[in-house]
Amino acid sequence: MVRKGKDAAAVGTVEEHAGGGHVVVTVQQSRYALDAVDAPASKEILVKDLTISVSTRELLSHATLHLIERRHYVLVGRNGTGKSTLLKAIGDGLIPGIPWSTRILLLGQTRTSTVEEELGGLKLEDETVLKYVMRSDRVRERLVREARILNEAIEHEHEAMAAVRAYRKIGHERLTLQLKEAHRIAERRSGARGKLARKYLIKFEERFEESKRKLEQEESEIDVDELSRETQAAADMLVSVQNSLEMMDASAAEVKARTVLLGLGFKEDRIDSPFSELSGGWRTRCELACALSQYADVLLLDEPTNFLDLPSIIWLQEYIRNLKDTTVLITTHDRGFGDAVAEELLVLRNQTLEKFRGGLSLYERERYKKARWMTKMKDAQDKQKKHMEKSVQNNLKAAREKGDDKKLKQAASRKKRLDERMGVQVGANGGRFKLNRDLAGYHTSNRAEFDIPDFDPPVKMTFPRQPPDLRFPGALVSLEKVSFAYPGRKRVPVLVDIDLTIHPGARIGLAGLNGSGKTTLVSLIMGSSEDAVGGLVPTKGTISRHARAKFGRFSQQSVEELTAIASQNPKLTAMSHLMEVTGDEMEEKDARQILGSLRLQGQTVSDVPLALLSGGQKVRLALAKLLWPPPQLLVLDEVTTHLDGDTILGLVNALREYDGALLVVTHDRFFMRTVVEGESPYKLAPGLQVDEEPEEEESDEDETGAPAGTVYRMVKGQTKKLDGGMEQYEEIAGRAAAKLGRAK
Repeated sequence: MVRKGKDAAAVGTVEEHAGGGHVVVTVQQSRYALDAVDAPASKEILVKDLTISVSTRELLSHATLHLIERRHYVLVGRNGTGKSTLLKAIGDGLIPGIPWSTRILLLGQTRTSTVEEELGGLKLEDETVLKYVMRSDRVRERLVREARILNEAIEHEHEAMAAVRAYRKIGHERLTLQLKEAHRIAERRSGARGKLARKYLIKFEERFEESKRKLEQEESEIDVDELSRETQAAADMLVSVQNSLEMMDASAAEVKARTVLLGLGFKEDRIDSPFSELSGGWRTRCELACALSQYADVLLLDEPTNFLDLPSIIWLQEYIRNLKDTTVLITTHDRGFGDAVAEELLVLRNQTLEKFRGGLSLYERERYKKARWMTKMKDAQDKQKKHMEKSVQNNLKAAREKGDDKKLKQAASRKKRLDERMGVQVGANGGRFKLNRDLAGYHTSNRAEFDIPDFDPPVKMTFPRQPPDLRFPGALVSLEKVSFAYPGRKRVPVLVDIDLTIHPGARIGLAGLNGSGKTTLVSLIMGSSEDAVGGLVPTKGTISRHARAKFGRFSQQSVEELTAIASQNPKLTAMSHLMEVTGDEMEEKDARQILGSLRLQGQTVSDVPLALLSGGQKVRLALAKLLWPPPQLLVLDEVTTHLDGDTILGLVNALREYDGALLVVTHDRFFMRTVVEGESPYKLAPGLQVDEEPEEEESDEDETGAPAGTVYRMVKGQTKKLDGGMEQYEEIAGRAAAKLGRAK
């Protein structure tokens, strides 16, 4: 849709109903802007005055989206600011001004359309994982299909019309796609360009009707010359299709797909097994493999590290860094991954996009240093200004009393300097400020004002930190020579001779590959009592638990469980669900207090249905259910999956002050090192709290409230203590990732 009126050529608007609401995208469009029929030499994306709103809420307001060709970007911002909506708007073609000739691939957190629908109802779930990935490439699949149809028709010597029918059928299918594209272009353009687009549309419609008529022609209605001409055209089309397949190296598609699947952690036997047998996490990996295995001018990845273990995360970051011909835009909650792949940062805050050359940690450090330097400079100049104002007053007073013209001139000179020369004294290049170079255009002063970066208020979580007293001492849980095997699997043990003791206040981290037994071990620790989540009983060995200890577990399925509960009761809210779970022990004020401490407040907890809460909000609700009252052992299994970077930092700071024991299962290097190993988050991600962090050389954040814990690696069904902690495991994962990358 194009806005009507005098400025119709300057503004383009697209409206679409999405699952989350009514999406409206508005941009500034030049008459020279490129669109689908244009074929720009560069794949650079430049969209000015971009505004995106969902229902009545504005996510972006008059922002500039500029993606330089072949550069890798990381998009960061807090939950709910619109990161996923922006990616979806780009991927679905909702933003006018992005050339339609640009091939864009989108990986979403939830898949909204299946590949089989786009390929005409093919049942891809009946295919193997490898075939599923290969057939996800719509361009390659279409060309392979066209080559097969044309080849079979041309080889059909006994039927002269076979080649002609194949030629006309493929031509008609291509024309159908072109007509659909021409319709959308005509809807978006206005003015002279709109008139030209509608002329093209009329021609396409005439050609489409003619093509449809030819498809219905009988052999007797076609003269010999036309039959001969179109038979030759079919042969030429086959050569063109084969050339296209050769240029895109279609023969190597299987090798590339297999390599990507191996890199993402698939075993050889699983690659050749049916896709329908995959669990949800492995299907997510498979969709990621689909995006990585095909060519794209712009690749959009929304939380690609979800469900990946550390070797696969490291393999993925190296794979992305080696994509030299593709522009990549990524959202991720994994700080280590984001810093590794980001050439440039896009920060979505205050409804606009801010660019920075480098990763998130560098951005925060430089922003903090600039804020501190600017503040010092401004304070110094304010002090100087105050002194000069006092000097001016004294000079004027002396001039009036003694009639001293010299004092009057001094006062006038200093007054002029106060009026015109106060502000930044250093130019953009670090040298002396020059007015004609550093302050171009019209301004009311001869110096730029001090631009001190503003910071979003830090996310603070202050949930209850002190579990109830156990009354008598002892370990919370102790495992001695514990082994476990699931029934029906030839009794092959998943865990073998596990020895592990967790004392009150301990910090334990579990790292390892997916499928190495981490979740099984956690389920054994939780036990088989009625309130245990997924509790198991050991096949061999003994598990001793403190009689009065309470265990709380956040699992990877906690958000999905809340989603299922919400679907059964559409009117259920976060507060009503929390009070329902805790029973008569909790009153409304208590529910609001615990939810508020986890940043769920106001109408969000009492009026908004549970089904409409975001993934990050559901994580907070799941934690609130565990923290009333605080358990002596809090188990966190991949708790960072749905959280943004600022919220993760707030959770880290709260957990560092938690007096109970923590058992953390995560692939997030930042989270493990700060929560379990007790490293300062301000040294790993400096500059996050300008108002609270002292000078870098005097920082003692790492000395407070963070006991150092132990990281164990799960391998071959056993726990092995890592003396070097997460850093040692990262080295091990790096070596494993290198092997995945070389696998064929």
